[in-house]
Amino acid sequence: MAMMGQMMAMPLLISSLIQHAARHAGDTEIVSKRVEGDLHRYTWKDVELRSRKLAQAFARLGCAPGDRIATLAWNGYRHLEIYYGSSGSALVCHTINPRLFPEQIAWIANDAQDSVLCFDLNFLPLIEKLCAQMPSIKHYILMCGRSHMPAATTIPNLLCYEELVEAENGDYQWPLFDENTASSICYTSGTTGHPKGAVYSHRSSLLHAFASAMPDAMDCSAKDVILPVVPMFHVNAWGLPYSSAIVGAKLVFPGPHLDGKSLFELFESEGVTFSAGVPTVWLGLLTYVKTNKLKFTTFKRTVIGGSACPPAMLATLMDDYGVEVIHAWGMTELSPLGTLSKLTSKQLLLPPEQQRKVLEKQGKVIYGIDMAIIDDEGEALPWDGEASGNLVVRGHWVINQYYGAKESPLVDVKGQGQWFPTGDVATIDGDGFMQITDRSKDVIKSGGEWISSIDLENIAMAHPAVHEAAAIASRHPKWDERPLLVVVRKPNAELTREELLAFYEGRIAKWQIPDDVVFVAEIPHTATGKIQKLKLREQFKDHRLPGA
Repeated sequence: MAMMGQMMAMPLLISSLIQHAARHAGDTEIVSKRVEGDLHRYTWKDVELRSRKLAQAFARLGCAPGDRIATLAWNGYRHLEIYYGSSGSALVCHTINPRLFPEQIAWIANDAQDSVLCFDLNFLPLIEKLCAQMPSIKHYILMCGRSHMPAATTIPNLLCYEELVEAENGDYQWPLFDENTASSICYTSGTTGHPKGAVYSHRSSLLHAFASAMPDAMDCSAKDVILPVVPMFHVNAWGLPYSSAIVGAKLVFPGPHLDGKSLFELFESEGVTFSAGVPTVWLGLLTYVKTNKLKFTTFKRTVIGGSACPPAMLATLMDDYGVEVIHAWGMTELSPLGTLSKLTSKQLLLPPEQQRKVLEKQGKVIYGIDMAIIDDEGEALPWDGEASGNLVVRGHWVINQYYGAKESPLVDVKGQGQWFPTGDVATIDGDGFMQITDRSKDVIKSGGEWISSIDLENIAMAHPAVHEAAAIASRHPKWDERPLLVVVRKPNAELTREELLAFYEGRIAKWQIPDDVVFVAEIPHTATGKIQKLKLREQFKDHRLPGA
């Protein structure tokens, strides 16, 4: 019989994070730019006390373990309290993306069977329209003080968040329970069909928070001032509300104020050192900074994920503004972190341009995740930087099933058991650095050969007149599919089809150069900031390529 360790059995619970932060970084600030427009300041100690009061308030409303507490809210201190007050008391925190279509919001709330909905002030008109369509919700809580409550509303028995919290005494002990208990649920952005729910456990969320704070990941510490631009409704702000508590970092929340000017001013006034977000947000911030000839004084590094960071953006941040870019890849189904691109000691010996090429990749897995690339038969492919295949993953914070689904999404890798299929096509080099070359449904297959839409987009984005670009497959009588480039020019920039296609010469194999360019006013994005290729393919399905 195996010998057992003689260690304290302490479950990995989300409440332990906030207890740790309150006890060991109690006076560290949490600063929030509120929906109301003003700045709110308090500390980790205050968060913990108010989260306990909130847990009491949920219990008073009749919430029982396992009940779903939904949020429609921006990044702010009340949202943080809901993260801890719900999960910490064995309720399930369910963040809903307010940028989704109203019908999708109602569908998600019904699918999750939410019993409480907490929402920010600027979503009041939306909830007034939707409340009749969400029968499972018993209590609506408006996240504001009494002075901002509406005089009249169609929402039944609308509750005031601050009144609920203030009515409690905070004399509450965080309960102990199984660490595999559900802590939160996030829905995928649903680019095809209905969104699907990923249910995280306390154990998976804590392991993810530990790993994400490590030096070769987000490298978070008590010296940092962290501003998550990535929304708290987008896979729990990539775990930053949890990893910030682990290290006791100062947190700065931008609320709904995500324009370049507001972000820059908050970065500067609060001394932000680290941020994280999707490429579209950095486009806006960099445009503002460049236009106004500004520089960052404290901002030192950022994690960019959600979709591939164009090399031109990486170069601008690093070379022009001295901001280290940590390229990352993940998915809702991975809680979300899978890989991050940080150089190894061996790679630091490479010439600068080769180092940059490595940093442009999505990077290495962090401990807790494993990955492989496989062919369509489930055979593992070599890690040589050349072989391109379907990316599969497994690990401590990877789902094995979607909420309410009858079947598992997992696939067999020959001789290696079951893995989660990401839907991404990738290469992995000999050092274990992974590079996404496409989404499997976005890949352009020309005469049986694959063309990476990401490569095509990156080249276009390097042109000084291009603001944004998307490459999609267009039908071709001979080659089956050929690349079509959809481009948004920078304001007041002049650029012709011929000039842009000439820009590709010498930068990519001749047969991979797009056949045509279409200029548009804007490119459609999903609610999480990713380019909607599906919409573009639909929009240009009848496009005639020159010579086709």
